[in-house]
Amino acid sequence: MTGTPATRAVELVDRHTTKILFTIVVFVAVLAILYIARAVLVLFAFAILLAYLINPVVRFLQRHSLFFKNLRGPHVAEAYLAFLILAAFLIHTFVPDLHRHPTRFIGNVQTVIERVSSGEIADDLGSSFGWSETQILGARTFIQQHKTEVDSFRKTAEQFVSVALGGVIVIPILALFFLSDGKKLTEQVVQLVSTPKNHEAIQSLVAELDVTLQHYIRAKVILGLLSLIYSSVAMLLLGFPNAIVLGLLAGVLEFIPVAGWILAASTVVTAGVVTHAHWIWMLLLLVLWRMLMDYGIAPRVMGHELELHPLLAIFTMMVGGAVGGIVGIYLSIPLVAAGRVIWRRFVAGKVSPAAKPALAGTNSQL
Repeated sequence: MTGTPATRAVELVDRHTTKILFTIVVFVAVLAILYIARAVLVLFAFAILLAYLINPVVRFLQRHSLFFKNLRGPHVAEAYLAFLILAAFLIHTFVPDLHRHPTRFIGNVQTVIERVSSGEIADDLGSSFGWSETQILGARTFIQQHKTEVDSFRKTAEQFVSVALGGVIVIPILALFFLSDGKKLTEQVVQLVSTPKNHEAIQSLVAELDVTLQHYIRAKVILGLLSLIYSSVAMLLLGFPNAIVLGLLAGVLEFIPVAGWILAASTVVTAGVVTHAHWIWMLLLLVLWRMLMDYGIAPRVMGHELELHPLLAIFTMMVGGAVGGIVGIYLSIPLVAAGRVIWRRFVAGKVSPAAKPALAGTNSQL
């Protein structure tokens, strides 16, 4: 190295400054790309979670099937077909006109939304339940006084429906690819981002993230089963027809945050009104269950499975909802859990105690 000590010091500072600036530019560029592609990333995130949901069924079929016992492809097709049949059954049972006349169905939904926003829905409810003019006027006035909140909810619901309709087609297709080639894809990603020195550490990190997502899906399944049991028992006691089918719907829709339980409650209450069951008591029971679920059961189940304090789980979902709406609520917990795994690995140098037994083999379960 030539030059005076002062010159060498300036060169060293320049190289250090250039390195810092380059790192900042790369970081900002990555954030910009993530922001621009956020819709695509959300679709891929939901597809991965759906793949994790179906994957236990695939592994069960691999272990217990009499045919193709060591092959994954046929059992992926079987599990995927069963999922599509269940989805088609639920759609045909509760929205029979959707596949026959989708345009008419969407138009009817928009009409209902507009009548709710304007307060005209009070006239429909009054004629259905025999309300007096004073009661109808009071209900219409109440809705119009809260028009801002109603419009905000309407916009959120419309955005969710538009995204959901596209996701209903794309997400299952992506999930099929993750189910079929998830292990190979994981290995390729590890090879891409790792070096010979940190290859084993990256592979172990991926395995721990895999375990974390398995625990998250297990927690969602537990919550869905609890909703299924609670709703079915409550409807059986109140004399609802098709209580088990409606309970199954409530359990399945538990996987969809906010909009899921609203759709389930609306369907159950509508079934009670049509069949003259005790729908008011059922509505009160559903509201009570939602409060218990959101502020008691769900945070504790999530906290137990993902080693998060229940209060932290509640805070995470609230922040996720404030930042990303319904999608933010759903993805906030797995993102925080994954970030916690990465933090413990690279900063604290620790492995989650719950993940240690499953890390004997470091291959992804997908």
